[in-house]
Amino acid sequence: MSKTPASQENPLANILINVLVPVFALSAMSKTGDKIWHIGASNAMIVALVPPLAYGVWFFIKTRKMNVFSLLGLASVVLTGGLTIYLWNKDGTIKPNAAILFGIKEACIPFILGFVVLFSHRTKSPLLNAFIYNDGLFNVPAIETIIAEKGQQKAYAKLLWQSTLLFATSFLISTILNLYLALHFLGGLDHNAANAKEVYNEQVGKITGSGFFIIGLPLMVFLGFTIWRLLSGLRRITGLNNDGLLLPR
Repeated sequence: MSKTPASQENPLANILINVLVPVFALSAMSKTGDKIWHIGASNAMIVALVPPLAYGVWFFIKTRKMNVFSLLGLASVVLTGGLTIYLWNKDGTIKPNAAILFGIKEACIPFILGFVVLFSHRTKSPLLNAFIYNDGLFNVPAIETIIAEKGQQKAYAKLLWQSTLLFATSFLISTILNLYLALHFLGGLDHNAANAKEVYNEQVGKITGSGFFIIGLPLMVFLGFTIWRLLSGLRRITGLNNDGLLLPR
């Protein structure tokens, strides 16, 4: 059973810098107007590439490893910026399939994250450990010592796999909700209107803003449920209470 490294990155900061900030920059800066930050889709894509690219380079210098979130962030920026350039017609109109294409793009990132969570379970660095089951929150060495003493390795491995499935399911929920938001806000867009680009950007901004609540809240609830299930299982197979399982805060 592998130990989680004591020094870890904050996974929430990882997602914020590599995914959310670039997408927000694209939605806020892609317009062409009189505001100083309205620099156009192409320039906005270049600006949005900076956070995940810089973070990825810093992470590689520090660890000599690639950062999966930086790669996802770069992919998200290229997809969002490239899609925006493709959807905008030169005459100011928007292509009629904007809603479904943007919805698929929005759904891709959480879907890939969910897949990576499942795939990483068989590696030396499961993402469940990075987000939830790490030695910044749990007393992992003590837990694994007791499990070894009690011979509960199979039950422990099953519990971690079940927790991984629950965690991955949260990304599936995000995938579905992201697709719904895109279809909801962009589905009624008048593609041939003179201000179609302006409305498109406003709706993309609404998608980004609404996502923090419509998607973020359910994910937080699901994350809490996953932690509760993990704690319940650990109490059962180790005999420890929460004070013994969790590190003092």
